[in-house]
Amino acid sequence: MKSEQTSTKSTSAADKKYEGFTDEERSAMKERANELKASARRGSRAAKADGDSEVRAKIAEMPEADRVLAERIHAIVKSSAPALSPKLWYGMPAYARDGKVVCFFQSAQKFKTRYATLGFSDQAKLDDGAMWPAAYALTELSADDEARIGALIERAVS
Repeated sequence: MKSEQTSTKSTSAADKKYEGFTDEERSAMKERANELKASARRGSRAAKADGDSEVRAKIAEMPEADRVLAERIHAIVKSSAPALSPKLWYGMPAYARDGKVVCFFQSAQKFKTRYATLGFSDQAKLDDGAMWPAAYALTELSADDEARIGALIERAVS
């Protein structure tokens, strides 16, 4: 009597590489790979020039609630730290100095969370003792919130 074998779909090396990641995380990694390829093709000067238009285009694609927040964050960063260059980072609007991301906006939709996030990398000079926040949840922005974010951005690049 022959034993029956169930056929299983074989997974490719690429699929195995992404095992354990959500669809959203895989999408973000693919976006980052595409960003790096596009940047290499354009060169650093062209990448800086295209950064603002790419960030604005990405913001325009967001659902309204995220788009409103992202537009305000973009304006605050540009006015508080004009030396930072807008760029895409894992498919998110980000702001860099010398090519290194200092801060970024992550829409709630990006990873299907209940709030958007303003995050800071280790390049941000926000150190305050042995512990400090590196990300802030955003649901809406008041004038006070915008002033606080502006001060954080200024401090981050000081």
